[in-house]
Amino acid sequence: MKDKRAATLGELKQSGYRPRSVKEEIRQNLIGRIRDREITFPGIIGYDDTVIPDTERALLSRHNILFLGLRGQAKTRMARQMVELLDEYLPCVAGSEINDDPFQPISRHAMELKEKLGDQLPVEWIHRSERYGEKLATPDVSVADLIGDVDPIKAANMKLTYADQKVIHFGIIPRCNRGIFVINELPDLQARIQVALFNILQEGDIQIRGFKLRISLDMLFVFTANPEDYTNRGAIVTPLKDRIESQIITHYPKTLETSLLITAQESHISEEQNEKVKTFDLAKRLVEQIAFEARASEFVDSKSGVSARLTISCYQNLISAGERRSFINGEKETTVRITDLYAVVPSITGKIELVYEGEQEGPLQVAFNLLDKAIRTLFVQYFPNPDTFKKKKQPVTENPYSRITQWFDGGNKLQLLLDAPDKQREQNLNKVQGLRDMAKSYFPHANAKETILLMEFILHGLSAYSLISKKPLESSVQFGDLLGTIMNFNMEEENDQDAEKDTY
Repeated sequence: MKDKRAATLGELKQSGYRPRSVKEEIRQNLIGRIRDREITFPGIIGYDDTVIPDTERALLSRHNILFLGLRGQAKTRMARQMVELLDEYLPCVAGSEINDDPFQPISRHAMELKEKLGDQLPVEWIHRSERYGEKLATPDVSVADLIGDVDPIKAANMKLTYADQKVIHFGIIPRCNRGIFVINELPDLQARIQVALFNILQEGDIQIRGFKLRISLDMLFVFTANPEDYTNRGAIVTPLKDRIESQIITHYPKTLETSLLITAQESHISEEQNEKVKTFDLAKRLVEQIAFEARASEFVDSKSGVSARLTISCYQNLISAGERRSFINGEKETTVRITDLYAVVPSITGKIELVYEGEQEGPLQVAFNLLDKAIRTLFVQYFPNPDTFKKKKQPVTENPYSRITQWFDGGNKLQLLLDAPDKQREQNLNKVQGLRDMAKSYFPHANAKETILLMEFILHGLSAYSLISKKPLESSVQFGDLLGTIMNFNMEEENDQDAEKDTY
């Protein structure tokens, strides 16, 4: 806690303050949180039984930590939250570049000041937020950036020789002394730069240029890395990895419910948007299922990963699609539709890395395939599996989809405009015989708007199971008889081929 009376070293001694290492400080504050049953990493969802306990054990062991996992697995966020385990305020020598401990300063400036002033050494208090440093590892990062170098401008201004330690310009690591320092994407750091970290992790000190000084630093190091980086861009050199005491494996959400909670927390949908666009649980689950399908897809590079940012972006686009439509039609409010999922395609194509087969399919086609797979997977959780009615002919009374498919078999088609007003959409869906009855029979307590969503979901589900056809167009989606659509498609191909022959 900040002591306003302690403005000098003498006053600090009288207050009873006793310095402790940063790892011991974090350890004691973590113990207090665990004993009080407080949440140690608020806002981190899905890690309660895996990553968080591993991290707590590492911090209790006073370990430096490496978070190893694919992109979008909250590695950096975990590191940043460790700041809350520091004391709120920490005393240091006033004007120190490296947060010198007033009791045991390590920089030449602070040591000379203490020798000169004794107990009158001025003390300032720094907030825990100032005791955190972070660096993204890139190939151009140098030892000078991290540790320090001789500053010729300082030498010239102060009229000092390069042999004087006062000409040293400290890098970001010494400036985080008595705090937490994070290096993101560690394998991207050149091997020779990683070697420069050996002594800091093992001995806790640094050496700069040809100076004989050995400055002992007090720090907690946290590193993050993506396993894919080991093969694509670089590697963590073995001696450095050996000096990082705890390696903690992160992971993606293991259940749809966990993924839903993360998206709800991180999507930051405004109250105005929530009031204007109503979203039902089904639509939210479809968005999350897209990510699960992508992580299992043969077209998507599993080593690269599918970030949680995909579902967050998709959900934001889903809401915006409904919002835009309401503005076009002058409606005060609207509900999310299944066809609004086509609006999330840009969020999918920008967040997945494709393998060769995926590149051959094309990113747009892969995105549409993922949408269909998500619909197919969730459909059987709401309605009977259509595949069970394909194996053998069932009486009309036993096949819940027969009235719907027969309506399309009769040559009827249904076109749903993406930006059609809600009333027009409802009128179009009501044209399909048996569609409303089926939605109500399985979900009798659904309100009117949710029933419309379920009716549309049934059509998309039947299409995903190849009982009816679906043809996405630029501004609409058209449903029809599967056999008739295939025959028309073949006739169009034959006409195109005849036209080519006539040309020659």
